[in-house]
Parts: sequence; structure tokens; C-alpha cells
Amino acid sequence: MARILVVDDEKDIVQLITRFAEHEGYEVFSASDGAQAVRMCREYEPDAVIMDIMMPGMDGYTACKKIRGVSDVPVILLSALGAEYDKLMGFELGIDDYVVKPFSPKELMARIKAVLRRRTSCGEENREIRLGGLCIDTLGRTVYIDGVRTEMTAKEYELLLYFIKNRGVALTRENILNGVWGYDYFGDSRTVDWQVKLLRSKLGKYRSYIVTLRGMGYKFEETQ
Repeated sequence: MARILVVDDEKDIVQLITRFAEHEGYEVFSASDGAQAVRMCREYEPDAVIMDIMMPGMDGYTACKKIRGVSDVPVILLSALGAEYDKLMGFELGIDDYVVKPFSPKELMARIKAVLRRRTSCGEENREIRLGGLCIDTLGRTVYIDGVRTEMTAKEYELLLYFIKNRGVALTRENILNGVWGYDYFGDSRTVDWQVKLLRSKLGKYRSYIVTLRGMGYKFEETQ
């Protein structure tokens, strides 16, 4: 039974999500602010976190940053803030998905299933992949740039690995969404652009390996 932590200061929202999640067979815990969420992540080690952004005391962004310091548990941010800046800030912190209020509880359950399924189906065949000075340790899920370890969020790592496995192939944004987020992802193609921007910032001089195909998507190829 997967364990879900729901974090929101609105009791009605917590009760709504809890009812639907328990109906899906999940064990649900709840917290009303970010600080409590961080403590409960350490104590209960949930399989996924559903967290609001605007909360008293520690907000969702700060809580997510602290959680990422100790765990790579999938995090879905839930917020009335739907601007591109707000979403990008969440992805920079390493979240797995972003849901704008008001939301469909059934859609949220589908998103939870998607992040849990991706978390349990990420086996890699090769221990190490090298492309020039870019090295990926697939068992350790770590990336090195010219011998120096580069910290990446789980989603940045998954996107990089997907690009590498499909290097030389012209990929549409829909291809990438399906390959990295899953066929049941409900987001839009701008999510890919945000994550590519973040990934490029981590790759340093190897950022040019990700080539933009105007009007289509991206291609990963060694250009140096």
C-alpha cells in the first residue's frame, strides 16, 4: 500500500484528497504547514507528497527545498498560482508535477498513479554511460561533468537519460512527455521546455548537446 502525504492548510481540501486517495487504496497522512510536512517526510517516509504552496509559516516552495535535501520522494505541488513563473520555480526545486486549483480529484489520482508507476519502473541496463566529458552512473543515478559531480533533480536526470537513450533521434515535445512523464500525464508541452531549460543549465559547456528543433522539439547529439 503506497503512503501519501497530503499537505494543505485548508481542511476541506485535505478531506477531499484523503477520501479519493483512500478509495484508491492509499494510506494517507496529512499536515497543515510546510514545517510539519518536512518532519512527517522524515518520520513516515511517504511514497508521494501532495503539497499546497500558500500556507502559513513555511510555504510549499520552502518545504519542497528542505524535503529535497533529505529525500527524492515524488512531490506534486497543488496551488491556485498558475503562472508560468510559479510552475518553473516548482520544477527548479525538483517537483514531479504541478496541479492548479481548482482541480479534478480524479485527475489528481491519475497523476499520483503516474508518478508512483514511474518511480517503480526505472531500471537501467548499463552501469555507466560516457559521452565525452559527460558521465552518467545509472545505478547511482548521478551525473558527472568533466569528473565533477553535478546535482540534478530526479526529473532532470530522467530527462537526460531519455535524451541519451534516444540520441540522434528527432523528438517532438509529445514524444518527450510520453517518454519521461508517461502517457497519462495531463500537463502541456511547455513543461518540456521548462525542464530542458533547467537541464541545460546543469550541463555547462555540454548544454549544446541538446539541440532545439524549431517548431518540433529537441534532439540530443554530440556537437563538440
